[in-house]
Amino acid sequence: MRALDDILVLDLSRVLAGPWCTQMLADLGATVIKVEKPGSGDDTRGWGPPFLADPVTGDRGDAAYYLGANRGKRSITVDMSAPEGRDLLRRLAAKADVVVENYKVGGLAKYGLDYDALKAINPRLIYCSITGFGQDGPYAPRAGYDFMIQAMGGLMSVTGEKDALPGGGPQKAGIAVADLSTGLHAAIAVLAALNQRHRTGRGQYIDMALLDVQVAMMSNQAMTWLVGGAVPGRAGNGHAAIVPYQAFPTADGHLIIAVGNDGQFAKLAGELGHPEWAADQRFALNRARVENRAALIPLIEAETRRYTSAGLLDALERRQIPCGPINTMDNVFTDPQVEARHLRRNVPHPVAGDIPTVASPLRLSDSPVVYDRGPPLLGQHTDEVLRSMLGLDEEAVTDLRARGVI
Repeated sequence: MRALDDILVLDLSRVLAGPWCTQMLADLGATVIKVEKPGSGDDTRGWGPPFLADPVTGDRGDAAYYLGANRGKRSITVDMSAPEGRDLLRRLAAKADVVVENYKVGGLAKYGLDYDALKAINPRLIYCSITGFGQDGPYAPRAGYDFMIQAMGGLMSVTGEKDALPGGGPQKAGIAVADLSTGLHAAIAVLAALNQRHRTGRGQYIDMALLDVQVAMMSNQAMTWLVGGAVPGRAGNGHAAIVPYQAFPTADGHLIIAVGNDGQFAKLAGELGHPEWAADQRFALNRARVENRAALIPLIEAETRRYTSAGLLDALERRQIPCGPINTMDNVFTDPQVEARHLRRNVPHPVAGDIPTVASPLRLSDSPVVYDRGPPLLGQHTDEVLRSMLGLDEEAVTDLRARGVI
């Protein structure tokens, strides 16, 4: 038994924020029906390289981007611009527990697939809309993309090297953090709405906005402004409130040292051959180290350069001083802890056999994630879903396909 194996999700989303949400629901056991445009499907199927290749013919398959956010789903192709296509989706929505969509505000109303229209036929439906800016406010009609949301929500103002240093200036995160965070928050909201429905018997509408999530994710940086009135700036790899807490140079690269308290700093000072630092009034307490960052960091750097990265890592770990390497992706998946936690898994694929996937971080003891369904081919489950869930016979399915509805 899986946590959500009694939940049916109609997934009208594409690209990343919505599919990330629905992949998480699928990992938890929900039946997720991914609705795609006939002939092309989710845009991310073509966002490569790299692409999955057919092991026999070598033909190009789906992009790695798509494969990373659509595990565990069933794909159907339906043309919602056709009246018959809209009817199919309404019939599925009547049976669904959850709908997730990320069209522009009001974009599904013309198809009769908006919340009000579907609520009328399924009052228990939980309907989650994901947009750039939400359903109201002056920006509501605008399209919202991760890059611009990282900028508008403040993330790029605190990410990157200091402006006065080489390479300084605004910098986005290396992943689509606004999209991914919104997907996570959307999944949390859906689970909360499902629990609420257990009590009331009613569904509800969820309004998720990338900008809302990005502003919320600024957390302590946002509170620095709200409470103290100080506008945080870029600090590179340094930490505004903790020292030393950054990347330090070694003889052959860099190592992260993350000293979180004064006791750890004393251990670090001793390991680097300068126990007197821990008694120095400029450095003894974290508050003093923050104030005297410019004096302390060069002293530490002079000592860390005497070590190789591996040698310094070993020395600091023996003293239980928090530290870590800066891994590239190849090193991530050969890291002993990553291997021990089985963060690389295999899932079945209808063409390529078993393909790799990144494990879900959700570890439930009684209802664990099962990796038994890979990302679907475009329209792979159209016939199955229409027959088993809507009762269409072979003749009806063939007719719909001949007319381009599916």
